Amino acid sequence: MAKLTILAASLVALLAIASVSSHRTTITTTVVEEEEEENPGQQQCREQIQRQQNLRHCQMYLAQAGREYYDVSMVTDRNPQQQQHLRECCQQLQKIDEECRCEGVRTAVRQQQGQREQEEMRQVMQQAQDLPSKCNLSPRRCQIQASWF
Repeated sequence: MAKLTILAASLVALLAIASVSSHRTTITTTVVEEEEEENPGQQQCREQIQRQQNLRHCQMYLAQAGREYYDVSMVTDRNPQQQQHLRECCQQLQKIDEECRCEGVRTAVRQQQGQREQEEMRQVMQQAQDLPSKCNLSPRRCQIQASWF
């Protein structure tokens, strides 16, 4: 009788462990599938932005725009290097789907984070918001939240 009780208890314990393990696996699988299905468009945007070197020329243009705040001699119209970066930035933005452009601009702004003082970052953000417009692209203006900083 004691052997039967031990056997029955062992069987119940084994079933309980198997039940918990299969439940945990099911939950994990469900979470992974939901994450993959959640934002396929964002992944596509990230890939396009990466193909355009994370908009390196836009980053360089914005870096100079931030310094322009303190150095009046670097006015955009008189700085050929900054104009070259703007032209190449526009070419990079043009190769990105319209619905991904603002995310690309935000990526370029994030690269400036931590390298600029608060006033410089305001200048960078103002310049960045209007980048599509300067390039004659849509959308004309990108929303950039200061909450990153």
